[in-house]
Amino acid sequence: MDLNSESVKKVLSKYKFRDVAIEELQKVSRVHTDMEIKSGTYTFNDSLQKDLLKLVGNIPVGYQGHSYNLPIMLWLLDSFPFTPPICFLRPTSSMVIREGKHVDSKGRIHLPGLHNWDHPKSSVNGLLAEMTAKFEEEPPLSTKSSSHVDNPNDLLAFVANLKVNEGGNRPDQEVKVSVIGGGDLGIAAVLSIMAKCSVDKLVLIDIPESSTKGGTMDLEIFSLPKVEVSKDLSASAGSKVVVVTANAWSDEQSYLSVVQTNVDMYRGIIPHLAQLSPKAVLLIASQPVDIMTHVAWRQSLLLPSQVIGVGCNLDSERLSHIINISLVANNTGKQAWVIGELSENKVAVWGNMAPGTDQLQALTPVSNSTKPLMDRALEMLKGRGQKSWSVGLSIAGVIHSIVTDQRKTHSVTTLAEGWGGIGSKAFLSLPCILGENGSTRLPGVCLGSEDEMKLRESVACQVNLFMQLRL
Repeated sequence: MDLNSESVKKVLSKYKFRDVAIEELQKVSRVHTDMEIKSGTYTFNDSLQKDLLKLVGNIPVGYQGHSYNLPIMLWLLDSFPFTPPICFLRPTSSMVIREGKHVDSKGRIHLPGLHNWDHPKSSVNGLLAEMTAKFEEEPPLSTKSSSHVDNPNDLLAFVANLKVNEGGNRPDQEVKVSVIGGGDLGIAAVLSIMAKCSVDKLVLIDIPESSTKGGTMDLEIFSLPKVEVSKDLSASAGSKVVVVTANAWSDEQSYLSVVQTNVDMYRGIIPHLAQLSPKAVLLIASQPVDIMTHVAWRQSLLLPSQVIGVGCNLDSERLSHIINISLVANNTGKQAWVIGELSENKVAVWGNMAPGTDQLQALTPVSNSTKPLMDRALEMLKGRGQKSWSVGLSIAGVIHSIVTDQRKTHSVTTLAEGWGGIGSKAFLSLPCILGENGSTRLPGVCLGSEDEMKLRESVACQVNLFMQLRL
């Protein structure tokens, strides 16, 4: 594998985690010596084109006593290896794709192993090993013949089904959580976390740059066990989770000025927080949450899995409650999710749960038959607002899943690049499995044209705003 060619070096220089990507590719080269690295232009579903690297080669697959070399291609996003490869079959002119549950008609691979990707637990070598095992059981290609009958003896395939650990065990080390911002939301978050989460220490830091202040004095007067009040960011060192609730603006400012003021405030605190707790999960609750989560990710230089926002978690929990308690005669446990931007452009989808568990397997769009139910539920959801105490409870729920490594699914703000064909670096609320290492994004879903347009509009607006901000 030649990583020193000019074309590869040019594209690789633009990768956010270049050194980690090189290390991962070197590991692939040692195991799969024939695998080649090339540069190329990938076109996303939204027609955005981007110069990326791709792995091209063969993997050996046994079938009915014979061994076959299967050509494969893995496109690597510029946030690789912390986002999964985009995988395709490469059938020759004499081959035909056997469309099924793992492969679509265009040869795109859709397996849990890709969608549950969680580097460094997940690796390309592990993915290729699982590919071999999976497609020895279910060949995805056959030979073209005059009768067009599938013959699985001629194969072309790849991809794996990597399992997600159930988790649920609390680590032995001290569980420390820090909340940045002493306003109503910060206080609500502290009280909710102490009520719901098993933490050893909780630090509330009231920073002078924030315009949301006022509650820390009462906490100092009526001291709570395990709660420390401070004005020094260094008190957050060694945190498992750092929640940022601080905002800095006044009503007289324009929207762009509001966001820029928050960006300026973040510039003074986010890099320090990341340095003090490099393994922490940053949970953003500042507004606008989608933009500020994106800003925090860029300024912190942490992994995408370590930076999330509260996003549509509260709306998702409310929507499912409305459907199951208020609208359905018998509580069927039907799960609904709110995804996208925390605005009028948010989108509702259904979730298919694994039998006998509370684990989300896949998302499905709202169909014509379920649309009346969903529309009525969304109408009931309107006007409920995002009060400090309710957002505080939502924050506590997210933190509980992280510190206990619960592996529960939440709709939180996360890097959306590569999800459902999104080609831009935008942050939207998407269902993610949360655990001690942060978030693992779940697979995308084919939305209806109206809902897909909402997500595209949200991405376009976010990209346009970022062009105007001084990060």
